[in-house]
Amino acid sequence: MSEDTRLKYGRAAEAIAIPLMAVLVSMVLFGGFVAAVGVDPIELYQLMYRGAFGTWFSWQNTLQRAAPLLLVALCTALPAQLGMVVIGAEGALVLGGLAAMAAGLPLAGAGAPVIVTQVVMAAAGMLAGGLWIGATGALRHRRGVSETISSLLMVYIAVAILNHMVEGPMRDPASLNKPSTPAIGEAYMIGDIPGMDVHWGFVLGVVFCIAAYVLMFHTTFGFAARMVGGNVRAGRAAGLPVGRLVVLVTMLGGAAAGLAGMIEVSAVHGRANATLAAGYGFTGILVAFLARQNPLAVIPVAILMGGIGASGGLLQRRLDLPDATVMVLQGILFVVLLASETLYGRLRLPVFSLKALLPTASGKA
Repeated sequence: MSEDTRLKYGRAAEAIAIPLMAVLVSMVLFGGFVAAVGVDPIELYQLMYRGAFGTWFSWQNTLQRAAPLLLVALCTALPAQLGMVVIGAEGALVLGGLAAMAAGLPLAGAGAPVIVTQVVMAAAGMLAGGLWIGATGALRHRRGVSETISSLLMVYIAVAILNHMVEGPMRDPASLNKPSTPAIGEAYMIGDIPGMDVHWGFVLGVVFCIAAYVLMFHTTFGFAARMVGGNVRAGRAAGLPVGRLVVLVTMLGGAAAGLAGMIEVSAVHGRANATLAAGYGFTGILVAFLARQNPLAVIPVAILMGGIGASGGLLQRRLDLPDATVMVLQGILFVVLLASETLYGRLRLPVFSLKALLPTASGKA
């Protein structure tokens, strides 16, 4: 095996082994945390598995929760290909859901065809999310503003806009205790996958992850973006449109998060209100980091995080723990993941050649 091949497989092995070790270390630390409050860690993890993957009902609940995570994780994973750290998916999701309702309600009220209404809602959500996150890319390129700080601060602006709209111009007079927009109507809701209690948003999320992988790793556009992410000066020297790439990729990430918001209002809530800001955007950051910013790896990691979130209710019922206990595990996992970044390039994982493991012709003789 050549040195280049060995190095390539070594990096691939690190990308798998280090996140797995981070998960195991996090489980040990979280187990110690719950043991300190008098809960058996073994029983807790058994219940978490049962609540996430133990039954068909658990699986459906897990996939339902994973659907928005697939899309919001792309809001962090795609800009990361250019070396950017965008953490504002929550804002794009919120505005995407609000824009989708603003576009869909007039069409639904006019009796427009369902497919037309849903397509317009999806386009509005993606446009709102794309422009919102694309603005952070433009600020980074034009003014050198940190996209990490600007995208985070814009989350709070987005949530404020949502609250203003649902409590003011778009409020349904019938929503007394919980200000909301009018309902989109059952006929215009995104339905479930046949035979499952999981909406089609999960399928859309998987398709978008696959499409994002193909775009970033199998097209000239993706190669150019990753080249800029590796070395901006080399990209400029090669004549690449650095600014355009930065804005376009951040817009694509924001569009994915905006689509997640559209799916939440048209498949889960049926209307826009404060429950849109449920923290999916922040969990998506963890999903993207655990997946090493690989859109394909986002799929299993989002399902894992969806399962962890789905198990919270069972922990509350059986162990009398707060429903948010699983968020402690997510927080520990994020800190351990950040700490494990220092291990990349330092581990000496054994890499074996398949050719070396196969018997030679003389050995067969």
